[in-house]
Amino acid sequence: MGEAPAFLVDDLQNEPLNGFELKNGTCKTTTTIGDKTYVIGGADDGTLSIEVQIFDRSRGEWVHPTVHGIKPLSCKGHSAVLLKDRILILKKGSKPDDQIWFLEFDTQYVRQLQNNFGNAVVVWSKGVTGNAEKPIVISGPSGVGKGTLISMLMKEFPSMFGFSVSHTTRAPRNMEKDGVHYHFTEKSVMEKEIKDGKFLEFASVHGNLYGTSVEAVEVVADAGKRCILDIDVQGARSVRASSLEAIFIFICPPSMEDLEKRLRGRGTETEEQVLKRLRNAEAEIEQGNSSKIFDFILYNDNLEECYEKLKKLLGLDGFVTASPKSAPREIILPMNHSLSKIDDKIIINCMSSELEKESKNLIMLDVSSLKGGAPGRTRRLDFQAVSSFSDGLTGMDQFS
Repeated sequence: MGEAPAFLVDDLQNEPLNGFELKNGTCKTTTTIGDKTYVIGGADDGTLSIEVQIFDRSRGEWVHPTVHGIKPLSCKGHSAVLLKDRILILKKGSKPDDQIWFLEFDTQYVRQLQNNFGNAVVVWSKGVTGNAEKPIVISGPSGVGKGTLISMLMKEFPSMFGFSVSHTTRAPRNMEKDGVHYHFTEKSVMEKEIKDGKFLEFASVHGNLYGTSVEAVEVVADAGKRCILDIDVQGARSVRASSLEAIFIFICPPSMEDLEKRLRGRGTETEEQVLKRLRNAEAEIEQGNSSKIFDFILYNDNLEECYEKLKKLLGLDGFVTASPKSAPREIILPMNHSLSKIDDKIIINCMSSELEKESKNLIMLDVSSLKGGAPGRTRRLDFQAVSSFSDGLTGMDQFS
C-alpha cells in the first residue's frame, strides 16, 4: 500500500464511471467495484503497460496486487468493461489475435490464489472467439495398445488432433529440443506453478518432475486441433479433478493372460520388468473399471474393431479424412472506437473520419456464454456486425 498521487486521487474520489479513461494525459482506465477502483494502464507516452493497481476508496490508499497469468503485450490504448467476475479489456492498435483480454478479480482461480498468497490477486487471461473441442484423455496399462490406437488416429486425421508438450525438470538428452520434446524447466519454477494450479497433472519420477500444464493443452486448441493426453490412471484422476472438461477413455485388455502374452511378445523388458508391469496393470485395470474417472471403457481384443469403436466415440465414424477447420473469425478494432453495454452484449462503435464526415460500424460482442479463464483461455466469445442500436440495444451504458 502507499499514498496515491494527487492527480489520481482527485479523479478516483470523484466517482469515476467504469471503463472511462482518466483525463490526465495518461492511458489508464478505471473500473469501480464496491469500494475498490481497479486502475489499468500505461505511461504518459500512450502505451499500455501491464501495471494494475487497486485504489481502496474507503481508506484512500493504494493496494498493489499480485498479478498472475500471461500478460498482454503493450499497445497504444485500451477500453475496459466490467463483467461479473472479470474486466474485459479491448486493446487498441493490436493484432486481431491479441486484442481481447480479461483481468480476473473474483473467479474461482483468483480465490484459490488468494488463499495461497493471503493478499489481493488479479489474473490475466486471453480471450478467444469460439470454443475448443474437448480434449481426449486416454489411459490404459502398458502393452494394451493405446499408443498404437493413438498413432492410427493421428495418421488418419493429422489435421484434427495434436499432443500437448509435457514439462519436465530433468536435463535435455541428446537431440532433444526445448518446446518440442519437452518444456524443460527448473524444479523450483515448476513446483511454484503446480502450487498455483497451472498443471493438470504431474508426477515425480526418479527425483524429476513431469507434468501436463494447462497452457500446453490450450496451445493445441489455439492451433485448431483437439488435444490428446496419453497419461496413466493417476494422471487421469488429477485431470478429472481439475477444471478441464475432457472425454476420458480407458483401454482395457480382454484378459490379464492376453496382456502378459503381449508384453512378453515385445521382447523389450526383463522378466522383472514384465512382472512389475503386470502388477501395475492389475491395479490400473481395477481403478479403470471401478472408479468414476472414465466415461468409456474399450476392450482391445481386436485392434481394428477397437479402433473403429474409438472413432465412433469421437464422432469420426464415416469420415474418410478430416475436413480442415475454417479459421476463427477475428475482430479488427481501429484506434478510434467506443463501447456500449447492455446485459451481456458489448457494442463496439468503430468510427472513422474522412472529409469531416464520420461513419460508424457497429460490432456486437456477446459475452453471455464465457467459458474457462485463467490459468487457460477465456473462450466462447462471439461477435457479429449490427447495423444500428435497434432490437433492444438502446439505453446502454457508455464507455470510451
